[in-house]
Amino acid sequence: MDLVIRDVDVVDGSGGDSYRADVALDGGRIAAIVKEGAAAGCQRPTARRVLDAEGLTLSPGFIDMHAHSDLALLRDPDHSAKAAQGVTLEVLGQDGLSYAPVDDRTLTEVRRAITGWNGDGSDIDFDWRTVGEYLDRLDRSHGGRGIAVNAAYLVPQGTVRMYAVGWDDRPATDAELNRMRRLVAEGMEQGAVGMSSGLTYTPGMYAPDSELTELCGVVARYGGYYCPHHRSYGAGALQAYEEMVALTRDAGCALHLAHATMNFGVNKGKAPDLLSLLDRALDAGADISLDTYPYAPGCTTLVALLPSWASEGGPEAILARLRDEAASERIRHHLEEIGSDGCHGVPVEWDTVEISGVSDPGLARFVGRRVDGWTTVRRLLVEDRLGTTILQHVGHEENVRAIMRHRVHTGGSDGILRGLKPHPRAYGTFPHYLGRYVRELGVLSLEECVAHLTSRPAARLRLPDRGLIREGYRADLVLFDPTTVAAGSTYASPRRLPTGIPHVLINGTFVIEDGKRTDALPGRSIRRTPAT
Repeated sequence: MDLVIRDVDVVDGSGGDSYRADVALDGGRIAAIVKEGAAAGCQRPTARRVLDAEGLTLSPGFIDMHAHSDLALLRDPDHSAKAAQGVTLEVLGQDGLSYAPVDDRTLTEVRRAITGWNGDGSDIDFDWRTVGEYLDRLDRSHGGRGIAVNAAYLVPQGTVRMYAVGWDDRPATDAELNRMRRLVAEGMEQGAVGMSSGLTYTPGMYAPDSELTELCGVVARYGGYYCPHHRSYGAGALQAYEEMVALTRDAGCALHLAHATMNFGVNKGKAPDLLSLLDRALDAGADISLDTYPYAPGCTTLVALLPSWASEGGPEAILARLRDEAASERIRHHLEEIGSDGCHGVPVEWDTVEISGVSDPGLARFVGRRVDGWTTVRRLLVEDRLGTTILQHVGHEENVRAIMRHRVHTGGSDGILRGLKPHPRAYGTFPHYLGRYVRELGVLSLEECVAHLTSRPAARLRLPDRGLIREGYRADLVLFDPTTVAAGSTYASPRRLPTGIPHVLINGTFVIEDGKRTDALPGRSIRRTPAT
């Protein structure tokens, strides 16, 4: 054997009771599990290395169901933001906007559109165009050594629409719809696990339900799932959830609700209404799951708050409208008085909006400040060329706790790693679940929480050998101290690494050892398992 983890408390991801055991690894897989008190004659496993894990808990590696590391994995071999949390797999291509499939025009446009999420990409060699080529690029990153953690990919519907239709707010023609179907099918054939949408982001939000249903039908034929950031998390949130449930029912497609929150004042205390809606659909046979991060504030780009009509035509058209006095006043009126669809139908309260990052270093003085009105917002958008990111303090703790208890809940960080003051969820989501919501508050038991972060997402991704501690499964594993594990990241210091997670293994290789990042890059692209 390569390694024996000796005398460890195993929380195996199933949700069942923990047990004490020796766990042996060999060839990147779990080779043997010998429980304490095993029958006489059952020898303890031996190996070239023995790790004494007294006082530690062993669990499957955590799966981040909503990650924005699409370029971070390529530019940063260390990637401790996720590796140190015990994350062994991230799902990329979120919110309908990412970098494949593209042509040259679309790549230029999408890079501009999500500069606030991932930077402008000027440090990246975009030598891919298809989903398959992007996944290949992950595998051969950093001199062919690979990436820090495993990664799966969702075909981004907004990028697909940008490619086939452009930035026009109109239904697709038959030819354009056929092209989008082909692009989604090709992405699924090349290994994508499903399709995402960002239905408060342009141009994806311009798609009517009939178009989305057609694309979801393609995803369903390949055994994938649909992951929408739906049309509202504020006014009309319940209707937006109902829309996604009905749409995927009609398409025969599995549904995974991205960062399933109920935000803004109109939804305070309304998580039970959402959960009742989901329970009715589940009881009727729907295939639904969801993810959340364990924090109340959200995070997005500043430009995302604008009304959809102001974004038609793409980034340069947005900037032209912002520079025009009449158009700018119309945008302000929609934001402050009517309720922009980009701000979830709720009139914006500027004091809930905190600047978390800028693309232009000359604007760094704004980071950490609450917005004082439209004049400042307009100036930032123009001078930062739409690259500004924000925290939006519009969530409710009681909703966060209620949703994380649900039977189909999984964990997702929605972690945006760029900016001078990113949301602490990027560095802290998974230890925050274990430290605050398990140990301190008792919202979930340890066994329940680990299942939410491991086996449930693995089942959604249809991974046959990950998400549980079982003989023959991949050795994607986390060793943590349940008495001390905690997020180090805070709103004041968002890049502090967690405590209480001394060891993380991916494919049997240490990426965190004795609390420090090794130089190993064992992560690889995880491609869709064909439907059976």
